[in-house]
Formats: sequence, structure tokens, C-alpha cells
Amino acid sequence: MSARELSELLAAGRAWAADDPDPVTRAEVEHLCAAAESGDADAAIELADAMAGMLEFGTAGLRGRLGGGNNRMNRAVVIRAAAGLTAYLRTATSAPFVVIGYDARHNSDVFARDTAAVVVGAGGRAAVLPRTMPTPVLAYAIRYLGADAGVMVTASHNPPEDNGYKVYLGDGSQIVSPVDALIAEQIAAVTSVASVPLAADGWETLDDALWVDYVRDAAKVVKHGAAADLTVVHTALHGVGTETVMAAFAAAGFEAPLVVESQAEPDPSFPTVTFPNPEEPGAIDAAIELAEQTSPDVVIANDPDADRCAAAVAGPGGWRMLRGDEVGALLGSHLLAKGVAAGVLPDSPECVFANSIVSSRLLSAMARTAGVRHEETLTGFKWISRVPGLRFGYEEALGYCCDPAAVRDKDGISAALLVAELAAELRADGKGLLDRLDELALAHGVYATDSFSVRVSDVSLIAAVMQRLRQNPPAVIAGREVTTVHDLAAGDGGLPPTEGLRYYVADDSGDGSRVIVRPSGTEPKLKVYLEVIEPVADADDLAPARTRAAARLGELRVAFEALTSLD
Repeated sequence: MSARELSELLAAGRAWAADDPDPVTRAEVEHLCAAAESGDADAAIELADAMAGMLEFGTAGLRGRLGGGNNRMNRAVVIRAAAGLTAYLRTATSAPFVVIGYDARHNSDVFARDTAAVVVGAGGRAAVLPRTMPTPVLAYAIRYLGADAGVMVTASHNPPEDNGYKVYLGDGSQIVSPVDALIAEQIAAVTSVASVPLAADGWETLDDALWVDYVRDAAKVVKHGAAADLTVVHTALHGVGTETVMAAFAAAGFEAPLVVESQAEPDPSFPTVTFPNPEEPGAIDAAIELAEQTSPDVVIANDPDADRCAAAVAGPGGWRMLRGDEVGALLGSHLLAKGVAAGVLPDSPECVFANSIVSSRLLSAMARTAGVRHEETLTGFKWISRVPGLRFGYEEALGYCCDPAAVRDKDGISAALLVAELAAELRADGKGLLDRLDELALAHGVYATDSFSVRVSDVSLIAAVMQRLRQNPPAVIAGREVTTVHDLAAGDGGLPPTEGLRYYVADDSGDGSRVIVRPSGTEPKLKVYLEVIEPVADADDLAPARTRAAARLGELRVAFEALTSLD
């Protein structure tokens, strides 16, 4: 770093600190400035990263590391974001109404309070949930209260050092383009944090009535008492899900889950897990340990803000967590069976099943067989939730929308209830969740999926890999011809443009093996999604078909690990 660059960095850091209302992050940046000025190279690098442009506001809102600086999650950045959001809402109404929720992460309550102060300071109305609550409760509250927008302060399943700021509009869906850009323009127009009016009071703190009604409506997705004697182990992974899950199971007349006590209470440090994400290795080890001791019918895990739901079952090799696509297929089949039996779903314009492009094509096959419309969307519930007539939507990252009339977003609470109801129904027939997956494979073929991520410390490396793949597209992958390549950034494949590449590789299914490569929207990593479809001749062919699919999937993974390597 040149002397001039250092001088400019120090000036920017000190200007930011002078405008920061938080003494903790102000002192942090001032300390970095002093250390960098005295010749500490590590401090200069850290300061440069902290000041590397404004933390980007996009369709996921804000998400980033806690700390001082433009490029971190802190009060100054949140106040600017809240001011930009309120200014955007004021283009449609002079007194916007915003409902605000927060989880138990570090500073979530502070960021929620600052947001309320900004909204009220701008002449709007703000209502804050009474305490830490799951994200689905906030999504429910927006339409329940008739709000113009909602804000949930959460970093979902990110590491403990992160926090985030998720924005919804009045229809209960997360923001999409171009709204994100319009809000970002208003944020950029904020000249200083000090110029943003902050009300000292005047916002409403809601009582428990809304939460009680959410629990009541969540319980309506299942038949009362359907899992009255089912044994479930539940973990909240140190998040905010335990209270609401227990209340929802009680409201549904279900047996109370056995709770993983070491992970039941909210703890922003997430002391028993490396990553508080059910998908990560080791995250549900404590739940599996309790399951081995108690022999439940199913293990259910929520992520820290309880908008995702994972399930684990006992099989021939012991307990294993089901993939998100497997749970999506199970819930889809359960809802199809419930609806078709009642004569509700087929041929109805108000009944559409949907999943994202990175999720398995099995749901589409199931819907087609049942005579139900299916739509494929871009990645993210902000797109799934906007499908007209949506009845059920999911994506492979453990997100399931089972009751869009109440929560137009993924909801780990209602999904947990439906998993329990299905498990109880199958048990009554002497079956389990794995048996239902076998039935689906016999009916539609084996849909085997896998995914992996390439984590980076420098996000520019992701763009370099994507450029390399575009410049040198493979003609053959794992010994099979690449039949089609969609550049999703160009809108190929019939969807709106989004960064990513989709490959179809010749196989025996007729539909082709599929691989999608795309940058994560919330974390610094490149994600690769793989799917193989293997026809099944009969029950005797099921196990061999799974073996064939696993082998093909492994070949694809090896090939794309090489193609996306950073070396």
C-alpha cells in the first residue's frame, strides 16, 4: 500500500468513525487507524477490508460480518439502510408502516430498535415483535398487520460473527429486482448517519397475540392429533425455534418433541457447532446422539432463525440426514396425496407446485403425474413465493413453503409439523420416510442429487472461475457428451437473467444429467449442484439403480471439482 493510499484510507476510516453513533465500533475503527498509521501492516489490511465500499444491499438485503466500517454490519450501516428503505416506501405513501423482527444474534435487537427509530423519525409507523422470534413469524406479521414492509434482523445460518437485514414488501415476499436497486439508490443518497432523524420513542412493541395466531395458523397445515403418539427429537441449533416449535406441536395435538437441551436456548455464539446450519457436517450430531439414546421416529432440526427445516431418519447404516431434495419430495408427495384425496388440487389455477432451478426435477415429475401445474424459478424464495397460485414450493437448501396463504416464504415450523404428520401416517402403515422415498423412485425413477461449495476469501476469484467456464465450455464431462449449455446470465433456459451456468449431460434417462454452477447470494462461495436421473425397471432394480446413480453422480462431482478448482 502506497503512502497516498494509506493516507486516503486513514481519512476515510476516521471520517466513518466520526459519523458512527456506536462507541464500540467507533473505537474499533479508530484503533485500526492508529495502528495502521504506526506501521502495522495487518491493521492496514483489516482497515482496508472494513472500508472496502458500502456493504452491498441486494435482493437478500444485507448480510455480513459484524464490526466497524462501511463493509461490515453495524449500527451506522443499518441506520443508512433503514433510511433508504423508508425513503423508498415514502415514494408510495407518506407514512409507511413497517413491522420489524429480530433473532438472537449479536446486536439483532439493537439493529431492530434503530430501524424502528428511523421509520418513526421519518414520519412512519413501526411495530416491533415482542422478543426474539423466528423469521416466519415476521413474514406472517406483514400481511397479518397490513404493513407496507417488513424487516427481519437475522443472518439465518451464517457463522456467529455475521448478522443480516432481510427486507420484505407488503405482500409478504422478500424484495426482488428492481426494488433492491431502488432501495440501494436511496441508501446511497444518505449523506451521513448524523443527518438521519432518529426518534427516541413512538414505535409500538407488539404483544404475544400475533405469535399466538401464527402458531394457530401453522398448526392448521396438519390434521389435529395426527402425530399424537409420534416421537420426535428436535434441535434449534442455538436459535430461536424451540419455543415456537413446541407451541405449534401442542396446538396441533402432537406429542411434544424431545429437545436437545444443549442447543435449545438461543446463544449467539453457537458454542456446540462450527456452522449453525443443519446442512453442515457435525451440526446435528447432538440430535443424532439423543436419537440413538431414545429411538424416535424422526429427528427434526431448524436453523437459527427457524425458516429452514431438516429431517434425519434411521436406516440400515444408522441415522442419516435427508437431503433437502428428499424432504422436498416427501412433503410434495404428502401434500399431493392430501389434496388429491380431497379433490382440491388437480387442474386448479390456485394450485401450483414450484421449486428453484437448483432443486431436483422430481417434484416436477410428481406434479405432472398428478395433473398439477409446476413451475421452475430462479434460486431463492423471493422468486418461489411470487409464483401465482402457489400451493407448495421448496428449494434444496432446506427451505419449504407449505402454507403460502399464511407465510409467503420458507417456514421451518409448518414444515416440521408436516414432516411429523407424514411420519406418523407412514408408521401407521408399518412404513417410514425411507419407504416413501422408495415408492417415489419406483414411480418416477431415482433422482440423485449432490452439491458442493468452493469457499473463497477473495470474491473476485468466483468471477474468474465463471469467466474461465464461459471461455472454455466443456464438450464432454465424465465421458458423456454435454448436450446443452445455458448461460443463465443471458436469460438462457426461459428464466430471467441470473449469474450462473447450467449444463445437461447425456445419460440413459432421456432428461439428461444436470449441473448448475452459480455464486452464492449470501456467502463468499461458488456453489455447484448436480443431479442424475436413473430409470428403475422394477422393485428388484431399485437398489442397483441407486448404485448406478451414485456412481454417475460421483463422476460428475469429480469432473466439476476439477473444472471449478481455484488452482
